[in-house]
Amino acid sequence: MRVIGSELVGVVPLKVLLDAGRYFLHQQKRSSGISDPELIHIAVKSLGLDDLTPFDPKKKIIEYLMEDHTQLKLIDKTLVGFANATAAETPTPGGGSVSAYVGTLGATLGAMVANLSAQKQGWDQRWEEFSQWAEMGRQLQNSLLILVDADTNAFNKLMEAYRMPKGSDHETQERSKSIQAATTLAIEVPLQVMRTASDTFELLEAMIREGNPNSVTDAAVGVLCTRAAIRGAGLNVLVNLSGLKDTSKRESFRQEAIQLVSTAETRETELLTLVQVRLG
Repeated sequence: MRVIGSELVGVVPLKVLLDAGRYFLHQQKRSSGISDPELIHIAVKSLGLDDLTPFDPKKKIIEYLMEDHTQLKLIDKTLVGFANATAAETPTPGGGSVSAYVGTLGATLGAMVANLSAQKQGWDQRWEEFSQWAEMGRQLQNSLLILVDADTNAFNKLMEAYRMPKGSDHETQERSKSIQAATTLAIEVPLQVMRTASDTFELLEAMIREGNPNSVTDAAVGVLCTRAAIRGAGLNVLVNLSGLKDTSKRESFRQEAIQLVSTAETRETELLTLVQVRLG
């Protein structure tokens, strides 16, 4: 007998539904490099979890139940909401969070080309190859999205440290320690944006060389976004270095940031030249 509906009693880990979504997409020979909400939707529909009663992921998935809903994350805002928040008379979100989000767009464009390539007519034997590339893009997207809020949170911690009292020697020492810790975090977060975004070039190069030729310019825009993200995050690293007292650590951060920017600019030139060749 064919099961036409089912019900989940209690709650379930997020991974279970994501794995189920990937399984059903694999059975259909479709790319699984799509967003978590889409994977959950595929799993719910394929398992018939909403045929008997409505299935609400926010009430049925453990990780979603454990989220702190008291504060709206930047990544939960609409595009207009994020733009308005950036334009407001507040220092956050600023260039760091915007750089992380621009890097996210670069990764999503790579994933998009991979997903389109997986479904391209006549390329039926290559869907798994492109599905793996799309999965890489999705993972990079998720990592960079986390860094959008992480950058703003790091800046806020730095401001909190500077507002600490300094009326006594003990308070001054504690304030200094907090400032150094917060300054280090304000450097490490954009540096992580640079590292993560750099990994996107591998995906974008593959899509320019091997992906759907009709989408080569989409991959090219992804290259532009990725380089902009790295350059922007690099400026955030450099602007915070002056507040770091550890000269050895400061120089190490500086050299890594400079190297990542240099590599990004080289990769951008190489890949855009390749795009021109593909365009004829």
